[in-house]
Amino acid sequence: MDRNARTLRQFDGSTEEAVAALLEAANTYEHKLWKVTRREIFKCSSRSYFLRIHGRMATYGFVLQLAELVHDTSEPTSTFPG
Repeated sequence: MDRNARTLRQFDGSTEEAVAALLEAANTYEHKLWKVTRREIFKCSSRSYFLRIHGRMATYGFVLQLAELVHDTSEPTSTFPG
């Protein structure tokens, strides 16, 4: 099983826009399935969902979470907050 975290989308916007984008991702993400036959979305919090998608031969479960980038070492002028 693939247990790596990955970024599905990046954007600049308000918290409300980010929450809407998170729900949109839960409604459209298909992983490696050729055809999704069933999609179950469970709300864990206002910033996370558990997504279960079913295909013909397999079922996958994912946790989708909203995260804010607070530090990036690739930007030379950035400093860690705190």
